[in-house]
Amino acid sequence: MTDLRNMLFSGGTVVTMDPDLGDLERGDVLISGERIVAVGPDLRDHPQARGAELVDTTGRIVSPGFVDTHRHAWQAQLRRSIPDVTDLGAYVMNTLAGIAPAYRPHDMYVGTRLAALSALDAGITTMLDFSHNSRSAAHSDAAIEALAGTGIRGVHASMSPHFGVWDEQWPQDVERLHAAHTTGLLSVRLATLATAEISGPRLAYGKELAAVADDLGIGVSVDAVFGAASSAAILDWARDGLLGPQVTLIHATGLTADAWRAIGDTGTTVSLAPTSDAQIGLETAIPAVDEALAVGVRPGLSIDVEVALASDMFTQMRALHAIQRMRAVNAAYGTQAEPHRITTRDVLDFATLQGARTIGLGAVTGSLTPGKQADLLVVDACDINTMPLNDAVGTLVLGADPRNIETVLVAGVLRKSGGRLIGVDVPALHEEVLASRTAILSAAESSSASDRQN
Repeated sequence: MTDLRNMLFSGGTVVTMDPDLGDLERGDVLISGERIVAVGPDLRDHPQARGAELVDTTGRIVSPGFVDTHRHAWQAQLRRSIPDVTDLGAYVMNTLAGIAPAYRPHDMYVGTRLAALSALDAGITTMLDFSHNSRSAAHSDAAIEALAGTGIRGVHASMSPHFGVWDEQWPQDVERLHAAHTTGLLSVRLATLATAEISGPRLAYGKELAAVADDLGIGVSVDAVFGAASSAAILDWARDGLLGPQVTLIHATGLTADAWRAIGDTGTTVSLAPTSDAQIGLETAIPAVDEALAVGVRPGLSIDVEVALASDMFTQMRALHAIQRMRAVNAAYGTQAEPHRITTRDVLDFATLQGARTIGLGAVTGSLTPGKQADLLVVDACDINTMPLNDAVGTLVLGADPRNIETVLVAGVLRKSGGRLIGVDVPALHEEVLASRTAILSAAESSSASDRQN
């Protein structure tokens, strides 16, 4: 199979993540073109099933693709280069100040392509690339070209670099990017930071940057939202009418109760980065899922920085599930209170439907709902680590990993089949990644040596 135009996935366990459709212990998913036509117990007699290619999913789980709401994709050549980074400041100085200025447009392309292909391999069909190394228009175009070439549903969130020489084309260049690249599977958002603490006022979200996004009719993703300064900023944004469903706040750790009320009251969305918050130690180091749920916000999940973290959504779901339940039981320990635990279905919801909603794509993807785009996974439930299938959601969240993903579709097009990415020369990719990494590190070292001499 190379191009999925009319297909019937039949006989597997279907986890729709659509609250009205629920799960089917044995069910079918009918796809025509880019869209899901029908979901039901037996669709072989459906009019559009006539002549459709039949895919036997017996012993498999069919589910929506995962949605990564925030990843700095350009850094992929530097994966796990600082696995034991101690805090945000160490990451900023190592990666954003020390290495990012060495990136050429070609390096943006290579890193973003590697991240997007890895996402597809791991069942992530939608990825928001928080591209905060846009040193020139060419850097941005290269990152978008990489997304387009992989076939992932890509959201390019554009932001200028924190440090170093750049063309100062941002944010005005976002209008060009939006006009040129919002098509098919691609869309564009504005990326900003919460406050001026890291890089000064130029990148801090406020009236000017909100106006840029509003004029273009695009969403805003706000990174580094944590602590007292961000809490104060959130209250200012709420007062100025700058919050709402079009705005995504990333991390959201260590916020005040007043800030959370403002988020909930305005319908602002939240992207959690469970391993980033906990492992790097961002503010409280506790993913803010309880705080979000308390004000009626069901968050999306994200990978964040691969220089220090895992690359797949299974890890994010498991980390959040374990941390929240540990926190809930610990809070109730020694009392008569009942722990308020989240469930495996909750975290799968965050990783699919809520992730799509968080970045403005809830009507497009995130669930196996008729009329939505056909972004779906087929997961082998008969592998050594998934057999026997007793609970499909539990298996997806706690048992499966990327090796179990047999099939990945994005908008009805096959991107992974038989457990392998389609049309990807992995050895050639490896050589390209190594060459790019060598060039980046060499340029960064030369720049550092020059600075020391001066």
